[in-house]
Amino acid sequence: MKNIIRIIINFTLTVFFAIIVNISAKAQFPAGYKGNPYKDSVYTKGIQWLPGRLELAYYDTGGEGIAYHDKTPQNEGALLNKKAGEQRPGISDYIAFFRKNEGVDINYTKDIADFGHPNKVDPKVNQLFICNQEPGEWINYTIYVNHKGKYIIYTNYSSKDNKPAELWVNNKFSCKLTFPEKTGDLHLWTQSEVGAISFPDTGKFLLTLKCGGSMNFGHLDFLYNDARQ
Repeated sequence: MKNIIRIIINFTLTVFFAIIVNISAKAQFPAGYKGNPYKDSVYTKGIQWLPGRLELAYYDTGGEGIAYHDKTPQNEGALLNKKAGEQRPGISDYIAFFRKNEGVDINYTKDIADFGHPNKVDPKVNQLFICNQEPGEWINYTIYVNHKGKYIIYTNYSSKDNKPAELWVNNKFSCKLTFPEKTGDLHLWTQSEVGAISFPDTGKFLLTLKCGGSMNFGHLDFLYNDARQ
């Protein structure tokens, strides 16, 4: 009888500590964070899930100092698109002036600027992308990780200086994003593997992109590595 009781107690303790560890792992999301996943009447998905594509224009709501930090208060891409010839025929105001009242600089791929010459890898037509990045700027994304383990990160980008960016998870450094090719112009595009990141558990995480230099890129593709090395 004592052995049975001991087994029951040990099993109960094992389950209890497993629950505590699991709660602890999932409770890493920063307490008091006031940002929220982006959604509007067109983009209704809200939180972005991994594995998959993280669209960088859909950063969290909450504004300067909460969802992002940008050194200029204006969306420089939206300001540029007010100039004659910048808003291409047939392009909606939704695309041309996306999040125009916020500080993160966003533009979209255009026929003359981005497709009037050969690219190593073409970006998607009308792809929203972040631009005018400067060191010290950062952007937050609330994400949901559907598979724990290692992810390989790819992106389509253009670069003048190749300075690496960083990804932080729950306010802790996680990995560098290294862009192996200097394309020489912010409208000459290529595609590369740019990094790898690991998530210790499934669930909600705060992912922060810390900008490194003069880059244009619109998304990060997180490919799940089944080997989980």
